[in-house]
This record gives sequence, C-alpha cells and structure tokens, in this order.
Amino acid sequence: MSRIRVSTTIAASPERVWEELRHIDRHVQWMADAEAIRFTSRRREGRGTTFECDTRIGPFHLVDHMEITQWRTGRTMGVRHTGLVTGEGRFTLRPVRRRGGTATRFTWNERLRFPWWMGGPVGGVVGARVLKRVWRHNLTRLRHRVER
Repeated sequence: MSRIRVSTTIAASPERVWEELRHIDRHVQWMADAEAIRFTSRRREGRGTTFECDTRIGPFHLVDHMEITQWRTGRTMGVRHTGLVTGEGRFTLRPVRRRGGTATRFTWNERLRFPWWMGGPVGGVVGARVLKRVWRHNLTRLRHRVER
C-alpha cells in the first residue's frame, strides 16, 4: 500500500476553502489528473455520495470509483477508492494563524493499492512519487482558485 501526503497553506478561512471543496463536481477545475466526474448516487455531497472520476496521468487512463466516507463540514472529506486503484484518502482543513488573519492548512492524505498491471507494490512506489508531484500542483491550483 502506497502512502501519499501533500499539503499547502491557503490564505483563506477554512469556511471559504470548504465552500470550494464541497462541490465535488468542481474538483476537475483544480485537479489536473481528473478529467470528468459523474455522480452515481442521487447525493451530490455528504457521506454516502458516490461518483466515478475519469483520471489520466501520462499514459494511464482509468475510471476511479469513489464513495465519500467522511464529511465534517469545514474540516474533513474522506473518500474510498473501489475501482482498479483501491484505498482511502482524506482532505483535512485546519485553521492556522498568519499575519493578516486566519489561513487554512489543507492536507491531502491517501493510502492506495495499485493493480498488478501498474506494477503492484513496486509500481506503487513509482506511482506515489508521480502522484505526489501531480497533487502538489493540484493544491497550488486550488490555492490560487480560492485566494482570487
């Protein structure tokens, strides 16, 4: 199982960051690896929401099946991956004091298992490095989106 953790500080309150984050269908606007999101449940937010995400990184293209497992408004969004890549992830928002006001420490944690055709555990080591770079870039895009 590969573990990936990236984080950034966003110059906005956790409430403001959550207002962007809670719209799952908008994640494609700041996640470079997410091409499309299709809900598979009637719910569009909250625990129990399910969706498919068309994901592309380099030559790899897959449909990631996901379910929201945690939803603590303004604090935490957890997800379970049940497609070809399996595992769990979580976004956490924590207020931090900065000169000029409150900011948000946004942390993205994932534990993922890669299928054999992606190299299994060995591919997971390489995949984790690639995903970490992509997701750092995603958090920069999210930060710019929220701060403007």
